[in-house]
Amino acid sequence: MKEDFEPEILAFCCNYCAYAAADLAGSMRMKYPANVKILHVPCTGRVDVLHLLQALEQGIDGVMVAGCLEGNCHFETGNLRARRRMESAKRILQEIGIHPERVEMYNLSAAMAKRFTEITTEFTERINKLGPSPVKLKKGRERWGRPAEKAKEGSPGA
Repeated sequence: MKEDFEPEILAFCCNYCAYAAADLAGSMRMKYPANVKILHVPCTGRVDVLHLLQALEQGIDGVMVAGCLEGNCHFETGNLRARRRMESAKRILQEIGIHPERVEMYNLSAAMAKRFTEITTEFTERINKLGPSPVKLKKGRERWGRPAEKAKEGSPGA
């Protein structure tokens, strides 16, 4: 990838765990990529598929959702709902030709500042390898090893 490309990443972080882990990382002067912009949400269960897709539509290169450890959500099942929505978003992205690896969900506790820095660094490296969003570049679909589109084969006029 071009060396001058700096991916724009949006991280939806739940109040009780992921945001607290990010805050702890900052307090401990731990470093994580400056291109990760944190959006503080009460619970990842409030993050809808539409929020993920709109972020990508606005030109964000990658979107992270970071919440409580599974089974330990402060709102009982919020992170489980978020996980299902993330899977839906990945399917939609695959169908429209955007690499599904541009969105990812992570689970961590408030004390996992080091893990927060690791996941933001790993995710930034992943997005850097994928390159700029095709939406940002206005080039349409991305190319990767996805299955052939069967709808085109059987559609009239193809």
